[in-house]
Amino acid sequence: MSFGGVAALYDQARPTYPPALIDDLMALAPSHVLDVGCGTGKAARLLVERGCDLLGIEPDPSMAAMARSHGIHVEESTFEDWDAQGRMYDLIVSGQAWHWVNPVLGVANAASLLHPGGHLGVFWNRGRPNEEATRALEAVYERLAPELAKTNVALNLTEEPVDRFEEFKLDGLFTHVEARTYPWDTVYDRAGWINLVATHSDHVRLPDERRHALLEALGDTVDDLGGTMIYHYSTLLVLATRRV
Repeated sequence: MSFGGVAALYDQARPTYPPALIDDLMALAPSHVLDVGCGTGKAARLLVERGCDLLGIEPDPSMAAMARSHGIHVEESTFEDWDAQGRMYDLIVSGQAWHWVNPVLGVANAASLLHPGGHLGVFWNRGRPNEEATRALEAVYERLAPELAKTNVALNLTEEPVDRFEEFKLDGLFTHVEARTYPWDTVYDRAGWINLVATHSDHVRLPDERRHALLEALGDTVDDLGGTMIYHYSTLLVLATRRV
């Protein structure tokens, strides 16, 4: 729930998802799609544009309002507490959000909402700059926010998908669990990088003065690197099939 205060910035600064990922999801021929933790509708919009009948679930009112402003139908709830009212789906997706879902309840809930043979696909944009930029940015964290130096996701790749493989195999509800990756690059300038990391929950929760000093120093580092830096994304999809 820390994202609501930065909903507009989140919508502006967070990256989209690679077309190849959406192509693979559409190859599953989904008709009715549920987007868990839809946020401002980053992933939902891409699927709606491809013709999906999609409903988003989002617990934060500000994030949900932003998604609605883009034409996404949203119900405000956590996935664990959401009342499906008998609705069933061909595909359940979750972009940048499944790690907020209870790992036991989430899998069971997803299985109960999917038609046999339906799919659960959760995905994250992960990445890091080149080694020179990583070292320079890490030095800023060590100086101004050492508790984030080795944990912030902008510079530290997560250990996915090991945890998701175990989670999705729980109770035998899903089969054919697999991971796919989609590499792509983008370029950030000072403002773009500041805006991106300012939407990360661990940065949002810093006291205002420390957060401002950290963001400015990170921006200065991008300037020192020549004003822009290439960021190497590797979007991860973990996909599972509801057992028939």
